Amino acid sequence: MRIITVNVNGIRAAARKGLFDWLAGQEADVICLQETKAQFEQLQVDDQYFPVGYHHYFHDAEKRGYSGVAIYCRQQPDAVASGLGWPDFDAEGRFLQVDIGRLSVVSLYLPSGSSSELRQAAKFDFLERFRPVLRKMRRRRREFVICGDWNIAHKQVDLRNWRSNQKNSGFLPEERAWMDWLFGECGYVDAFRQVCREPDQYTWWSNRGQAWAKNVGWRIDYQVITPGLRDRVRAASIYKDQRFSDHAPLVMDYDLET
Repeated sequence: MRIITVNVNGIRAAARKGLFDWLAGQEADVICLQETKAQFEQLQVDDQYFPVGYHHYFHDAEKRGYSGVAIYCRQQPDAVASGLGWPDFDAEGRFLQVDIGRLSVVSLYLPSGSSSELRQAAKFDFLERFRPVLRKMRRRRREFVICGDWNIAHKQVDLRNWRSNQKNSGFLPEERAWMDWLFGECGYVDAFRQVCREPDQYTWWSNRGQAWAKNVGWRIDYQVITPGLRDRVRAASIYKDQRFSDHAPLVMDYDLET
């Protein structure tokens, strides 16, 4: 089973840069997108947003041109769930889940706190409210792959300039401690690091300066899995031959039947 996740920073902009042409050759079973920045009715004018052979699901933000997540899957899900039951964050279109047999795949767009102290406080609020959700998922008799832009680099190896970013959103001590909890006490697994331990593996680069050209990036996009899938991870890659947005697609293969 191949699962791809990418923050597209605008699905229409990414499409113009060739995202759907590239996806057509990937033979992915599930594709998770974040930051679609479009309403469903705005996409209905163009068939490219609805690839043949895939079922499509969207959770849009109420505000136009903001946030939003989507999932494309070859197999029709047994169930689809939009949102977390939180009116404030659900209005921003940040969580979408599909259940396929005993597997659940989530497209998650965790808030960024870089724009203001108010948004950083909202990010911390989301993280705390997300803890019991993650615990509840662990108690269920099913496996989860939580794909998305988590907006946190976990360890020093996960961003180039870690020393100068210790007081910046995305690498704050409190955020990293939350990731320690996620991959420690809560029991989830960073699927990418199961098969790739090398440094300089990033999924996001600032548009400022020469960050992309010099690979001055952050690894903030993850596929977070339940421990039952730990030994099912077969391969991982970050696709950088084309640039569809300020994030790169994270492509992962699992030893799972579709």
